[in-house]
Amino acid sequence: MPNRPDIRDVEVIAPNFKRRLSGVTSTIIQLVPVQNKLGQKVATLGPGLPDTLPKLRWRDLLSLWTPPPGRKARIWHARRNVEMLAGLVMRDLLRMKLKLVFTSASQRRHTGWTKFLISRMDAVIATSAKTASYLEVPCTVIMHGIDTERFSPPADKAAAKAALGLDPAQKYVGCFGRIRHQKGTDLFVDAMIALLPERPDWSAIIAGRATAQHVEFETELKEKVRAAGLDKRILFVGEHTNIHEWYRPLDLFVAPQRWEGFGLTPLEAMATGVPVVATDVGAFSELIVTGATGTVIPVGDYEILSASVCPFLADATRTQNMGWAAGKQSAEKFNVTKEASSLDDFYKMLVA
Repeated sequence: MPNRPDIRDVEVIAPNFKRRLSGVTSTIIQLVPVQNKLGQKVATLGPGLPDTLPKLRWRDLLSLWTPPPGRKARIWHARRNVEMLAGLVMRDLLRMKLKLVFTSASQRRHTGWTKFLISRMDAVIATSAKTASYLEVPCTVIMHGIDTERFSPPADKAAAKAALGLDPAQKYVGCFGRIRHQKGTDLFVDAMIALLPERPDWSAIIAGRATAQHVEFETELKEKVRAAGLDKRILFVGEHTNIHEWYRPLDLFVAPQRWEGFGLTPLEAMATGVPVVATDVGAFSELIVTGATGTVIPVGDYEILSASVCPFLADATRTQNMGWAAGKQSAEKFNVTKEASSLDDFYKMLVA
């Protein structure tokens, strides 16, 4: 049965107006349970979310003219343009008792329409310092966190490999996320084709789906892998709801994106005790300490990527030590509980 909260008790609404899984959706799924555990009264609204989350019905919006007990307004926390627009309609046209918050993860110049929507918000959050530099309004930086209970190192890595049908004797380097040019999946494949023939103890895992317009791109990559004779060692495993279990067999993670807003996959890998080689996009340079928890490299060159991955494949002790440091840093600095606590302080300031 869906978790249906009483709208009278809800103080923060987290809308999700997209059916397909995305980084924004993943953020909501991870964050809302922690917020409620800390005493924040947060409910979601919209499709594409599990029934375990507190979820409002559309008709509950009719109650938004009345604020929750002890408050002058509820908070509508938008993360997409369409959600900002809905908030503006309810606050400014329907005169509902709402304070509008927008979280921006984008690292590019906004369109005029987006700038207008952002300018009408009561408060704005940026997910990184780099993101904040693209905003033309005052903002507060609150970085994303990760569920370090769900994403955690395995007690037995060989057993974690065996549980997924992987070879316990192999080491694995992973690249997870949507399969498309923007995500740099082709750069990862080219680097693995160059490196793996000299490293018979290593294999690669590509986890994620290609949406309809990117299926041909994925097919070409698979054909390239077959032509190189590496289809048994460069594995396309598809999209999985238990993705945290696929991080646990890894010894190294690669994030070769050409563009990214924030980018959660390096955090997920690091929380699992896996060092990361990542391009300098999104918040990656603010997450990874080069030489300690991984390496940050320039965008778009598979030769630089190959050269940066190679030392990790060659030195197991160094790789393992950096993985341990990555897990420790994630638990201390990028825990989702820290993000939820920062949001609680932000909300209280906004409605004070």
